[in-house]
Amino acid sequence: MSATPEVAVAVATRNRDRLLAELLASLREQTLAGDRFEVIVVNDGSTDETADVLARETERGDLALTVIDRGGGGPAAARNAAWSAARAPLVAFTDDDCTADPGWLEAGVAAARAHPGAIVQGRTEPRPDQLHLRSPFSRTQEIRAVGPLYETCNIFYPRDLLERLEGFAEDLFKMPAGEDTDLAWRALARGEAAVYASGALVHHAVLVDGPMGTLRHALRWRTGMAVYARHPGLRRAHLRRGLFWSPTHEQLVLFAVGLLLRRRSRLLALLLCRPYLTRLLKRRSGPLLAPYILLVDLVEVGSVAVGAARSRVLVI
Repeated sequence: MSATPEVAVAVATRNRDRLLAELLASLREQTLAGDRFEVIVVNDGSTDETADVLARETERGDLALTVIDRGGGGPAAARNAAWSAARAPLVAFTDDDCTADPGWLEAGVAAARAHPGAIVQGRTEPRPDQLHLRSPFSRTQEIRAVGPLYETCNIFYPRDLLERLEGFAEDLFKMPAGEDTDLAWRALARGEAAVYASGALVHHAVLVDGPMGTLRHALRWRTGMAVYARHPGLRRAHLRRGLFWSPTHEQLVLFAVGLLLRRRSRLLALLLCRPYLTRLLKRRSGPLLAPYILLVDLVEVGSVAVGAARSRVLVI
């Protein structure tokens, strides 16, 4: 631990003991030499076996691992604790539901070296061994271009840039939604560059939430709309037609308008309703889950609308 590492892997974790162990195992397989990187894991109030996993990993001694225990506070505060403890000049953020490809760190360091001072966003794909788990009750991540959300499942920041930005806005983003996007857009507003590194690959778990968990996840976005109020450029880059948070939201609104117009013009109503009806009916499950999918979409649209109203920004 005497030599300064080139890159620090920063991870905030909460109640994902098994997935965290798989992430740490993937870091042991990196092609970047072990003395060239450090790992900082912040245990953000876990109540499962996370502490035991981290104790075992510390005893192994084959990772330069630093563990920080917190009583909770959310991912923004936890990530701030992680990068603040880093000694390396480059910080690689990933999440506790990811595993790193063996060449992840080496590719990320190379991209950062080729673009001094820039944010480097890596490629994220679903875990290939879990593709069979994908369903209306699951979620994962696919990122194959730079921005516009700059997710922390796979992104590299110069440490001095994090210092100048004063890290994640933990006072504003206490829940896991929008804090990573806000950080990047504050950097972009200062004129910093962001580049994409396809070779810096992590695999995101396919998380099976179940019916109730999927509904709870749809509610989380009400806390993340402040980022659109803070960054007009993000609204232009991410929102469809400068208004809709996702294509599904646009389709659902058009569907509602079509229903209202069905007595005046059946043809116009059909044209407006068709995209969303196609979403509901042309699935592997067919029409069986259509009522549930409609419920999830309504909850998500409502969650976004409530969050947007609180933040005084027009997003649907």
